[in-house]
Amino acid sequence: MRFVFQVPGFNQHKAIEHKHELNETKYALRNLTALRMRMIHKAYLYSNANAMKKIGISFIILFLLQINLPAQDSAYINPNTNSTEWTDLFKPDLSDAIFPQGIWSVTDGVLTATADESIWSAKAYDDFVLDLDFKTADGTNSGVIVHASDIKDWIPHSVEIQIADDYSDRWSKAPATWQCAAVFGHQAATIHNVKKPGEWNHYTITCKGRKIWIALNGKLVNSFDMSLYTSAKTNPDGSEIPAWLTNPLATLPLHGHIGLQGKHAGAPIWFKNIRIKEFK
Repeated sequence: MRFVFQVPGFNQHKAIEHKHELNETKYALRNLTALRMRMIHKAYLYSNANAMKKIGISFIILFLLQINLPAQDSAYINPNTNSTEWTDLFKPDLSDAIFPQGIWSVTDGVLTATADESIWSAKAYDDFVLDLDFKTADGTNSGVIVHASDIKDWIPHSVEIQIADDYSDRWSKAPATWQCAAVFGHQAATIHNVKKPGEWNHYTITCKGRKIWIALNGKLVNSFDMSLYTSAKTNPDGSEIPAWLTNPLATLPLHGHIGLQGKHAGAPIWFKNIRIKEFK
């Protein structure tokens, strides 16, 4: 059973921007608790006192308290990643990562690559939230790859969350779906929020079912529904999909690896503080 409440004056996007993991679940919990108490109180007032035996009261209370709460179905923005629910995507020595030897390395906690080769989680994930920092250089073009069911031929078998130096001459003139925080080739970010090359940026990417939420530097900039993308040629808005993305996103398997794109287009990329929380 699921209850949905509309609270007058409540601005959800403003709330999730300024409070860690303040989401629908917390508001549902608060309101559902109040509803339970009202239901219990009414049951006590309107039931025949002689018929309402102790065992009956106990059963009703137990039933009401066992109503399942709805799980979060929205973006995480700047979550607290220090709890035990969060783990590193890669070990410090990269022993649990898949990548060509000699390409990726970690120095003082910062991960970078010397060539255009991706690094992959050995584990495949379903629903999760990924939190990380990245830094671009002049002309950087990279990405965070999710739902990758084939890491050898990952481009048509995954979803890429774009990283780009939107200040560069090349990428500032590229299609909006090729710019930072876009779902590459499909949906542009609502605002340009990436920092200039040399400054650290913060990404929080929430994947649940076929929905993806992208938060960049504390702002929700992209809300994406894969199920709407039933064509491999055109997006729902009629724009053309790059020819090398040959599989409709609505048909992609969700169980897949997470990857980071390396030194693509000749410019470096740096990552750090890469943490993940799985939804059970």
